[in-house]
Amino acid sequence: MYRTGRRRASRQFTVFVAPNGRTESRMGMSVARALGGAVARNRIRRRVREILRLHWREIPSGWDIVVHPRASVAVAEFGVLRAELMGLLGNLPAAPAVPSKGEPAREEKKPGGPGSGPAIRGS
Repeated sequence: MYRTGRRRASRQFTVFVAPNGRTESRMGMSVARALGGAVARNRIRRRVREILRLHWREIPSGWDIVVHPRASVAVAEFGVLRAELMGLLGNLPAAPAVPSKGEPAREEKKPGGPGSGPAIRGS
């Protein structure tokens, strides 16, 4: 993801994006210990999650997204944070429908094959 994807940065965030070949986007967040104690890091996480919760419909589908917030996210005005993060995520193009280079296509598991039933151990 970090090597093959694209990076976008703003004053408050660094966002890594890569196409995932799915119909929905997946999101993650990494808040480093260097950003402060547990209370500060949890505040940062809550604020970023709330922005994503409120605006998930505006984020294009088909992307894997990892958000790296900076320490200033804990104290910055919420409206500024929302505008910055959605500015980074809202203008992503439609992702290609094929998996990214180096990532094999996922195969669907068909019912009835080996291992599809409950595990039974002999006595």
